Amino acid sequence: MASDQENSQDANAPDDTSEKEITRGITIMKSIIRDRDKAVTYNVNWNADNQLIGSNAAKLASYIGTLVRMHIPITATRWSNKELGSAKDKIWTEILRSFNIEDTTIRKKYILQLAGKRHRGWRTFLTNKYLKDKEKNFVEYDPEYPVKYAIFITEEEWVAFVAQRRDENFKKVSATNRERASNPTYAYKKGRLGYARLEEKILDETKSDATSLPPHVLWKEARVGKDGTVRDDVQHIYDECETLSQSISTAEDQENRSVLSRALNVPEYPGRVRGKGHGCTPTSLYKNPRRRNPSNQEVMETLQALQAQVLQLQKDNERYRCMEKCSSQLKETSEKASINCQNKFPEGISSCQLYLSSPTYRLVGKGKVHNTSGDLLHHRPLPDGHLKVSVDVVLDKDALLPIPDIVSETTFLRDAIGSFVAWPLDLIFIDDEVFAQGSQHLSQKIGSRQKNKRDLPVTSLPKKGAFVPRYQISLETLVDSSDMATAGAIRLLDMEEDIFGYSCTETIGKEDLEHIFRHQELGVGVIHTYIRFLYDNFMRGNDQLSNRFRFVSSSLVNKALICREPDSCREYLVKRFMASSTNNLYLWPYNSGCHWLLLAIDPLKEVVYFLNSIDGEWTNYPDMKQLVDTSIKVFRSQRQARVPRTKSSNITWIKVQCPLQRNGIDCGYFVMRFMREIINMNQIEIPITYFDEYKCAHYTRLQLEQIKEELCQYFIEKRLII
Repeated sequence: MASDQENSQDANAPDDTSEKEITRGITIMKSIIRDRDKAVTYNVNWNADNQLIGSNAAKLASYIGTLVRMHIPITATRWSNKELGSAKDKIWTEILRSFNIEDTTIRKKYILQLAGKRHRGWRTFLTNKYLKDKEKNFVEYDPEYPVKYAIFITEEEWVAFVAQRRDENFKKVSATNRERASNPTYAYKKGRLGYARLEEKILDETKSDATSLPPHVLWKEARVGKDGTVRDDVQHIYDECETLSQSISTAEDQENRSVLSRALNVPEYPGRVRGKGHGCTPTSLYKNPRRRNPSNQEVMETLQALQAQVLQLQKDNERYRCMEKCSSQLKETSEKASINCQNKFPEGISSCQLYLSSPTYRLVGKGKVHNTSGDLLHHRPLPDGHLKVSVDVVLDKDALLPIPDIVSETTFLRDAIGSFVAWPLDLIFIDDEVFAQGSQHLSQKIGSRQKNKRDLPVTSLPKKGAFVPRYQISLETLVDSSDMATAGAIRLLDMEEDIFGYSCTETIGKEDLEHIFRHQELGVGVIHTYIRFLYDNFMRGNDQLSNRFRFVSSSLVNKALICREPDSCREYLVKRFMASSTNNLYLWPYNSGCHWLLLAIDPLKEVVYFLNSIDGEWTNYPDMKQLVDTSIKVFRSQRQARVPRTKSSNITWIKVQCPLQRNGIDCGYFVMRFMREIINMNQIEIPITYFDEYKCAHYTRLQLEQIKEELCQYFIEKRLII
């Protein structure tokens, strides 16, 4: 149970706090959503009393508040109401997607109790801001609808909430609580820090080996002002606690009243530990051992970490052997062969993207390639098949250098920022500057390579030679003239159950729209919005298409969740496959962490079509392949299907020779166009050489702009911005 000062803060939010919130805008923690789309998760720590601490504790607490405002209506008066069960589960699921928290009962209980506090504080803030005057008296006139919070509150909810707060019984309770909390005897002076983080701060500053502090010590420190002075009455309570602690045993302290409660001469509420803050209970304080034996799960995690370290050492050893081998090869390389300028790349210095092919094909950094005659690396000739590159940006902090740097003894790419390294020719991609010259020039350059292709039927687009992205221009104008122009603004798009097998809400932020306008890497929000466009414009009302094609949510199954929660990913896929008794093709945009690809799965025929726009193999994604194979086998078992013995352990994977991208940005746009063309062809079987109507070596910029135009038109027609 929360402490007195915490209750008082919930009951009477100060005026200056409200003004600060309004000045800074709505808190939605968009950075967490962006990191989630990149499969980045945050670590959180817990103290000996199972309370949240650490550098990310405040971020998690704020994110909980955001989720509460999004999923819990302000008309909910009792947090224990069973009707809120599904919304609470959704909050817990969203937190697990972004924070590394054990999925246990004790952790879920703590987080949801904290969510309940945030909900009470949210309702209290609305009451003090809109229903009361400066003297904290209820106003007689009808309060205005808070347009600022329209994304969280509907007008119907606001009317019902105002009626609840104007009830005479509530006003009496409010007045009683305000009077009780208006003048506390021993005022709490640490703001939002809280007891748990205060304890952590004290232990860090004193460099103590202790895992926790006695409640009365924390109680005293929480009432020390900024000048460091302690009031005499506070010091008196502390001294009395010190005296009592010498004469009262721990068992007596637990079974009756705590030392602090005795000194304060106040009753102790069941389940509460005074002076410890939210989440600490008598059980966690008195019965849990300070140092306990690790659980089986912790032992397995430690073992896996040690195995990963051994594997890393083996890789490093192999790298150093490779380095020695390359060093010997360099001596045998003629200077003529090493200094010749490579014809594949433009001569001189060019911006480039750096890829690695092991253990998966992925973009790991950005820099500049130096393709000049007579260029050396640290006074040594370059190895055959390599060029000299300077590293500017690292996108994968764990990426190893293709060839370790002998001079600086550098093994990791992150340690090579600002320096020169050798990079394989086939893993360097020059930034595509042709696009800046206009889509017409690009179409002329690539058009000669494409034969027998049929373009998407986008009737709203002008002819190829005079292409103008009018929907993109219109949408950008709408964004600039709306609240979406401000940082952190969002829009919510409902995804009905038929799309992914469960109902959910997709969040679209200003950054997502900027990615479309600037042709940058796409997040899951944009991909899911385009799936909603395909469903609304092709499949809704068309029984043949809706019964033939289904989608898999990239939010529930991606690289991060496959590694962290493989069982939940498998259960979702199997449940998705079981939803139909006819042949279906499940389209799954898969995010490997820094790259989008498309899987088209036919679970009844046990066939998986693999469409990768960078020409990689499915063996580069072993976790993804193992999940799909296992899910199909479980699906086979649950429907009690009989298959030939020769096929019982084999699932057919087909690599489709689909169009390939020429940079490190377009993968998301390619995946959207793949889905569009598959549905447009209305075929469950995808030819290995791809559809004749859409066969080409690469998509032109115009073909990708058509997808963006459809997406922007959908935003406008759905009135998602205004």
